[in-house]
Amino acid sequence: MHKLATSYQWLLTSVIFIITVIAYLSLGSVSIPITDITGLLHTYLVQGSHAAAEQYPLANAIVLHIRLPRACAAILAGGALALAGACSQGLFKNPLASPDILGISAGSSFAAVIAIVTGISATAIGWLPLFTTIGALTSALLVYMLAVKSHQQGLFIILAGLAVSSLLGGLTMGVLLTAQQYEISEFVFWTMGGLDSRIWQQLLWPTPIIVIAAIVLLRHGQVLNLLALGEQNAHGMGVNVRRSRFTLLVLTTILTAMAIAVAGPIGFIGLIVPHLVRLILGPDNRRLLPFSAIYGALFLLLCDLLARTVIAPNELKTGIITAVIGGIYFIALLIRSQYKGIAQ
Repeated sequence: MHKLATSYQWLLTSVIFIITVIAYLSLGSVSIPITDITGLLHTYLVQGSHAAAEQYPLANAIVLHIRLPRACAAILAGGALALAGACSQGLFKNPLASPDILGISAGSSFAAVIAIVTGISATAIGWLPLFTTIGALTSALLVYMLAVKSHQQGLFIILAGLAVSSLLGGLTMGVLLTAQQYEISEFVFWTMGGLDSRIWQQLLWPTPIIVIAAIVLLRHGQVLNLLALGEQNAHGMGVNVRRSRFTLLVLTTILTAMAIAVAGPIGFIGLIVPHLVRLILGPDNRRLLPFSAIYGALFLLLCDLLARTVIAPNELKTGIITAVIGGIYFIALLIRSQYKGIAQ
């Protein structure tokens, strides 16, 4: 019965995913008929790009070169953030934990402001994502080094993450004081998070890293289940607790850093999606991790679709949409918990 239920869940998720992607490619300031999209993709695969451009010129320009790379970016970033969030929540035994507690966003922001103020980000499109990735990984490594010798490693990682985030946040503000107005505007625009102007070249190097890290993390579902029983119990069941925790932290950091490189620091996905999936499917990480990744991709696709269409032909930043939805969701959770407390 359990396997049958899981099969239905996968089938339903697959159908929802396909419908969402088709709607994403079709809708926008210029709507493309679904028949044109399917015909374009079929022609492209069978006859090549030249024939596709001749037979479907409008769909080819909009779908293949604007919306499809943007959709792939949303799938990569949303899936990576939700998967990293699910891992963080399981690792720290807190359903509201986030990869941000490792100082990842603060590290990427500090690196981004350095790249922008020094003018390096203007020399090529790949420099800013590279800097943000290095900053995220460096800050997470610093956090782990500060907490590695503690017996209460989980608690000390959170405290170290808060300390490093505060330090890097102050340094970022200090650097901005020396920046020009246009540099400040560029940094603020980047911190909003978004998928606008994404092209295939920007996805070349983050894609294989996200895929490999996700596959490795998905294989650690049972390890996360054992760690949830407590360090002593997990150790008694053959888990190398220190090594497993370090591996999971590294994978979480890599996924978050690559998501930031693809889409900027988009918030709340790593919090909302795993929390909702856990409420629906339960705490078993062998199911929670893969479904979180898929629904994280779906969530970011829908948020970006809303950002593209709500004030079309103009656009909102996708990070604004996720922030509003995230704020509403947690306010609703707070009100619900208060009513439960009164009822009890």
